[in-house]
Amino acid sequence: MKVTLDKIASTTRNAKIPREVLLSDEIQAKEGMVLAVRVHGKKTVYNTLEDIHGRMIDLNDGDVIAAVLGTRRALRGYAGHVPASITVGDKLDILNLGGVIGRCTSVNLEIGKPLQAEVLGQILSFPHLGERVGVPASIKTGAIAWSDKLEKSAPIIYVAGTCMNAGKTFACGEIIRYLAKKGYRVGAAKLTGVSLLRDTMSMVDRGALKGLSFTDAGVVSTTGAVSVPVAKGLINALNKEELDCLVIELGDGIMGEYGVQDILKDAELMGAAAAHVMCANDPVSAWGAVELFTHRFKLKVDVLSGPATDNAVGKEFIEGQIGVKAINARIEQEALGQFVEKAVFGGVPA
Repeated sequence: MKVTLDKIASTTRNAKIPREVLLSDEIQAKEGMVLAVRVHGKKTVYNTLEDIHGRMIDLNDGDVIAAVLGTRRALRGYAGHVPASITVGDKLDILNLGGVIGRCTSVNLEIGKPLQAEVLGQILSFPHLGERVGVPASIKTGAIAWSDKLEKSAPIIYVAGTCMNAGKTFACGEIIRYLAKKGYRVGAAKLTGVSLLRDTMSMVDRGALKGLSFTDAGVVSTTGAVSVPVAKGLINALNKEELDCLVIELGDGIMGEYGVQDILKDAELMGAAAAHVMCANDPVSAWGAVELFTHRFKLKVDVLSGPATDNAVGKEFIEGQIGVKAINARIEQEALGQFVEKAVFGGVPA
């Protein structure tokens, strides 16, 4: 069956899906497979889709979209998984703004139930010119290779957080903006989380010469089983650009289920670290993050940022009680950039 898609989700981008597609009624129920689905329902929140250009567009009842099977385990979003089997006509759920679909198992009260997605079929890809037999479209097509070994790397600035929405991407952007304006060749990546183009686009918009995410490595949603080889593959790919430094976001939180802890425990990845920036939502999470870094990961938090530093109360607690420098990325952009620059290129400041 041939269908014309109304919208194509950003998560599909590796598969290079055209507007008109051929469908198969044989569905491969595996993460990364690209399906055509019809949207059912209306919402006033969480009712948009990020397309392959990074635009957020409204989802309407009846829209036919290209989406990708995957899992999600978000504290402040939906949780869901890929069912063991899927047939045409099944109703799945849209689990994130990037077009990840699966069976929702837990709902966040603030955003309500997800929009449903009726399965129309498996989108077929025709990778070879003139080939008349299609193959199931997957975001693993053309993906950056994973690696068990980290090659020689430019110094890495890791930006981690205590939870979702802790200000990680914003801090990354301000660090990149400062360093790029100073003339440094900066690369960027988001190593963990669930697929969305917005964050890496933001990094490039602020001056990164190249931005990659785990989706470029053919992964919809990271886990502890894949996060380390995916991270090494992405960092190896960035280092081919002859960069001065890398700004790396560890999506979700350091105690989440997306594989951040595995990265923090990896000797090769941490051996390339020049600075650790931690974004915290409040003073208690700031204290907990430093405790975890110190005792579990045997690492040092160089500077704390995020909402915990939004005013003097939080900053004074962090610096006085925790003993870590506190710099707010929203109101002290230059100070944060200068701190990171000195840590990476000129010695840690006093």
